[in-house]
Amino acid sequence: MEFSNTKNGDKLVVKVTGRMDALTAQEFDTECRTWLDSGEKDVIADLSGLEYISSAGLRSILSAAKQLKGASGNLSFCNLSGMVEEVFVVSGFSAMFKLYPTLEDALAG
Repeated sequence: MEFSNTKNGDKLVVKVTGRMDALTAQEFDTECRTWLDSGEKDVIADLSGLEYISSAGLRSILSAAKQLKGASGNLSFCNLSGMVEEVFVVSGFSAMFKLYPTLEDALAG
């Protein structure tokens, strides 16, 4: 899994590429700690490059969201498609998080 970060105003956009599974979910946890340590509060995860997500990946997302919420922050998602979007819907994550169809929508939200 790979990450690329860009700032857009007060929002950090993190593009996630690859697979988020039992082997790589810890990388997302580590990346989240980096955001928090640098003072980021409003994070948008662009999942356009995410090919697969497992239950381990969902646990990492929950952990990241809890950490951000504890720091009065927010985690939202954009550009979900295919299997990743289906997993978010089936797992109930689509009701727990703000999901946007595009990055532009997420930045405006």
